[in-house]
Amino acid sequence: MIEVVALPQTVQAALLVVVVLLEAIVFYVGYGAVERIAAPSVIGTIENA
Repeated sequence: MIEVVALPQTVQAALLVVVVLLEAIVFYVGYGAVERIAAPSVIGTIENA
């Protein structure tokens, strides 16, 4: 495994930015999928209330 501490600070900062961006993409896709699945039933429940 790569020791992150041994890398220069600029590389560590770049890796952190990449990890945060990947996390954001995963959350964006995940929440989009949940919304696509759950939204119709939630909207139907609100309309029928």
